[in-house]
This record gives sequence, C-alpha cells and structure tokens, in this order.
Amino acid sequence: MNDSVPSSLSKPRCIALMNQKGGVGKTTTTINLAAAIAQAGYRTLVIDLDPQAHATLGLGIDGAEGRSIYDLIHDATDAVASAREVSPNLLAIASHTDLAATETELAAAEDRLERMKRVIAAFAGRVDYVLIDCPPSLGLLTLNALAAADEVLIPMQAHFLALQGVGKLLETVKLLASGPQAINPRLKVAGVVLCMHDAASTHTREVVADLDAFFEGGRASESPWTGAVVFRPAIRRNIKLAESPSFGKTIFDYAPLASGAEDYRALAEAFLAGRRPQTTPQGEVPLVVTRPSISNAEKTEAAQASTPA
Repeated sequence: MNDSVPSSLSKPRCIALMNQKGGVGKTTTTINLAAAIAQAGYRTLVIDLDPQAHATLGLGIDGAEGRSIYDLIHDATDAVASAREVSPNLLAIASHTDLAATETELAAAEDRLERMKRVIAAFAGRVDYVLIDCPPSLGLLTLNALAAADEVLIPMQAHFLALQGVGKLLETVKLLASGPQAINPRLKVAGVVLCMHDAASTHTREVVADLDAFFEGGRASESPWTGAVVFRPAIRRNIKLAESPSFGKTIFDYAPLASGAEDYRALAEAFLAGRRPQTTPQGEVPLVVTRPSISNAEKTEAAQASTPA
C-alpha cells in the first residue's frame, strides 16, 4: 500500500456486509460496491473475513502470499503493509482457510471481540471506506466485524424465506447494538441490497413491498434500522457477475458495460449519498462515476454480453 496518499478521514467508515444465508450475492456486492466506490475517488479497503476466501479469489489475490486477515487478527502489527493494491484506490486484505480455526484459538481470549477494531484502527487517515465481507454465520468472526463496524449492509434475494431471515438478522443487530449484550452501541443498519433480482416476478415485487413497508414503519422507532432503506437500483441477475470472480476481476474490469456493472455503479451512487467525506485528497468528488475508456471492439463485445441471464 502506498502510504504517501493520506485519506481525508481520521477514521474510515466501516461497513459490514452480512447475511446468515449463503449464496445471496454478499461477496459479489462487497467487491463490486467497493470497486465502484474506489472509482468515485475514495480510497477503499476490502477485508475478506470469510474463511472460504471468495472475496480474495474474486479480486485476483493469492491468499497464501503475505499476511492475511488471520495473521492480523492475532497480531495487527504492520496491518497497513499487509493490504494489497488491487486497482487505483482499491485495497484488500486477503483471507485464508486458516481463519476457520480462529473461533477455537480465541475462545478464551478476553479481547476476542476487539481484534478487528485494531486492524481497522491501523487505517485511520489512510482510507475512507472499509467493507468487510463477513462469513454466512453469526460466530466470532462476524461478531468482530459488527463490533468494529459503523453500519450493516444486507445483500439478499427477494424471496419469502430470505425475508424471514432478514428479520432475524435485524433482531440480532439490535441485541448487539442496544441489548444487554451490546458490543457496539453506534451500530446501524444501512439497508438491504437486492441481488440476482427479477423485477418481473409477482412474488419478488411483494417481498420488496414488504421490505419497504417494514423500514418505512420503523422511521419513528429508536431501532438500529431507523434510517435503513431498500437500496435502488436492485442488482439484476447477470451472468457476467457470476463469471468475473473466476477471472479474479471486478465486474468493471471484466465486463464494464454489462448490466451488472451498470447496477453496481448506480448502487454506489445511492449508497454514497449522505455518506461522503467533506473533501478527499483530490478535492470534492462528483456523484457520477466515470466509466473506463474502452475500444469499439470491446464495446461491441460487452454490449452483446450485457443481456441478463
């Protein structure tokens, strides 16, 4: 990581992306939302906290090289030097399968829920945003992320059972933020990201309407999701989003004109609204993300590939 470019924030805004159900687009959202935020000019760090290391693979990083988040949880020394430069403004800390042993290794440690706070604290003044890809379970690793995070972002598919799972997840966040077992009183729910979305389905529309009504009905409450929203646009089902991790690329590097890239650019704009630093090292950043320049041949190929699967 290049230490010569400071961030505009003394403390980065930390977002934990979580869902206790796997296969809902959590990792896809982590890496592509982070990449879109980085394209907007903000120094952004992805932390892969899942022992499956899918975000690490999706960003084209070899988790066996250098220090991983497993090493930093045990010793946060040189955390900044452990971040890999993925692309301009986009950094990542890799995961490793060894991370699965953390629950057992730290079970008796009194500071076991403080480990991620130390890692993130090392990036104060160096990055603007930290996005944590949490494992699909509410274990020690996820609790560490929630203890360190400012906000929770919930990627999900608009299905009935997924809706029930989100309800339970929100209650868990409430317990951690304000209950007798509170570990992070400042923790808030930013909202829901709809992934692999099929707007033509009646069932899908009903589930989204239920989510909208739930969040709207909670505006007057003092719950952690008082300001939560269902982010628009939804991320449409797109085969290029499924293909890009196998090439170790974000959607913007793999298929910059695909519908998945379009949706994540727009999602980043919606997410950044109201969450922007006042200034950055480059000055004020415009709302619209500039698309990368590509050749006419690439435009034709990308346009043909952009039809949703």
